[in-house]
Amino acid sequence: MTEPDASGSRQDDDAAPRVVGVGPWQGEWPAGERWDPELLREGDRRNVADQYRYWRMDAIIADLDSRRHAFHVAVENWEHDFNIGSVVRTANAFLAREVHIIGRRRWNRRGAMVTDRYQHVRHHASVAEFVEWARGEGLAVLAIDNVPGSQLLETFELPERCVLVFGQEGPGVSEELVAEADAVLAIEQFGSTRSINAGAAAAVTMHAWIRRHVFEQRPAPSSEVTKGAGA
Repeated sequence: MTEPDASGSRQDDDAAPRVVGVGPWQGEWPAGERWDPELLREGDRRNVADQYRYWRMDAIIADLDSRRHAFHVAVENWEHDFNIGSVVRTANAFLAREVHIIGRRRWNRRGAMVTDRYQHVRHHASVAEFVEWARGEGLAVLAIDNVPGSQLLETFELPERCVLVFGQEGPGVSEELVAEADAVLAIEQFGSTRSINAGAAAAVTMHAWIRRHVFEQRPAPSSEVTKGAGA
């Protein structure tokens, strides 16, 4: 046996606590710069995919950088939005190019579950600074908010090179950013609440990009969309 089970978790018996990750490498150590000697010796208990077990963190980041997707994610952070950590974690899961924090530099990293170590995060002090950067990169700025005049995300043809912008819980995307956006998109809802959680909205929107540009699923024309399950 050259490698312990890398299923990500195990449980020895009903009374034992859940053990995450894998233990020390069994057998002769693998050769190569990507391997972390300390992890090989002590075990790897990190929250990483099995393919990255025992890898050095910089080696994981380099591999992710070689295949990141073309979309970016941005969040306005004027009132210390607690959803940012969740957005960063989801951006890592869908392999966004970068996450951009607009406004306050500090944000609560607890919800990121350490994924911010592997996800590039950039700060912009103002909307104007962010928009100037996006224009210079040739990225379409797409604000996600259910404001009057917004278009349905479900039927919008998402461009491959874009930055998806989310506002804070409550206030939503700022008027300044809405005015600068190339398009404003809303996620269709069918219940009684006016809006969904900002972290959930980010996950839905990122997955819409994945469906379009990874799985090549084109959105249905708005004329073919019927609102309501019973309609």
